Amino acid sequence: MDYDLAVIGSGAGGSTAAVMAAKAGKTVALIEQNRFGGDAANFTDVPMAALQTATHLLELAQDGAKLGLTTASLRYNYGNLMRWKDEAKKHAGIGNNRRFYEKLGIKTIPGQATFLDQHELAIGEKTTLTAKKILIASGAEYKSEVGLSGIKNIENVPHLTPDTALNLRQPPKTLLIIGGGATGVELAQYFALLGTKVLIAEISDRLLPREDEEVGQLVDQLFNINYAIKVLVGTRVISASTSALGNQITFVRDGQTKRIKVDNILVATGKAPAIDIGLENAKIKHDDDGIIVNEFLQTSVKHIYASGDVLGGDSSTSKAVYQSQVAGSNLLGKNHAAVDYSGTPRITNLIPQIASVGLSEDDALKSDLKVQKSFVPLSQTAASNSTGFHNGFVKLIADKKTGQLLGGTIAAPEAASLVSELSLAIRSGMPASELADIPRPFQSWGEAIRLAALQLS
Repeated sequence: MDYDLAVIGSGAGGSTAAVMAAKAGKTVALIEQNRFGGDAANFTDVPMAALQTATHLLELAQDGAKLGLTTASLRYNYGNLMRWKDEAKKHAGIGNNRRFYEKLGIKTIPGQATFLDQHELAIGEKTTLTAKKILIASGAEYKSEVGLSGIKNIENVPHLTPDTALNLRQPPKTLLIIGGGATGVELAQYFALLGTKVLIAEISDRLLPREDEEVGQLVDQLFNINYAIKVLVGTRVISASTSALGNQITFVRDGQTKRIKVDNILVATGKAPAIDIGLENAKIKHDDDGIIVNEFLQTSVKHIYASGDVLGGDSSTSKAVYQSQVAGSNLLGKNHAAVDYSGTPRITNLIPQIASVGLSEDDALKSDLKVQKSFVPLSQTAASNSTGFHNGFVKLIADKKTGQLLGGTIAAPEAASLVSELSLAIRSGMPASELADIPRPFQSWGEAIRLAALQLS
């Protein structure tokens, strides 16, 4: 064999395992059909976070009048925003820098990988390689048909994806976002802060339907009051058309068919696993939802594993990194570790940040679990009084009999950092009473966690 390990995809699902194997002295080939570093560094997480850092700072500064600051002359320069985003991508660690891998002895190979059999891969039309073991981390991709079944003619109407929306030459005057999940609401707030008139259509009865009901209610309220974003929940988009007068969308809401015209349409309904890589040639089991793996991330072929977005379902960069760690460990034979998603957080980067982990209240009800819950508005904390920020809360879910923490949601500034505390508590089986006993700085947002945990003690 040419290599001990071949990794298809250099993003979050592949790079961690590749680095682990190289540091263990294995010969590794890392294959990437787009930009080394994958989607998170080049197209999604890093560029979006860079732009949100700027627009969130803009809002914070503009809101400084209530604190006694004069901010009337504050402006943004869109061209400079784009340059800042590109600079962030350039310095995003392993972003486009193949040398990072090569310094570790990893062979980096650009091109589309295709299975020829269970050990041999073709890269493009001229290159082939063989490997003892293979990790599939080919990610996911936007396709015109993904999540758009029932939207007539959408493939013939110019529309944005979350990737292309970050590269516009100027913000649109009006924008309809189809999809009210995490990506959709993040982009809605981002463009609204740039002055775009935003409408967002979500087929479920609330925004962020994967999260607790209170999250959707909070975001809906903030969007309407603070940003003049028109929220259309319970809305099914059925067709699209374009003409010299603009783009027209037809949708059904409350049993009524309506039409609106907008400058731009952004489809944020998800990606499809990138599985068009000759899986049949290697007899790797898969379906439309992605590659099928067991709890060890092993495919139907014992020496081939998979991680990241290619598995389909609920995915995120942090989850893909974790899966890559597990797959890498199992591929190296260090131990036979099964995945445990109980402490994996979900982050929606809004103002305020939304971070959740473990079971939601809906999850508990569907599983017939007997739970107790607590809810503490941020307004009850000292930090809220001193900063003037009141829009948010902490909600905890615990087992009614044992008091063990099962899940939690934080809607607050710095929620993404605070949620690790809940992840650790859930992973370790900590009861809420112990969580309440952890000392916290009085003027920190973590005080809301203590107050919520006290309600469960």
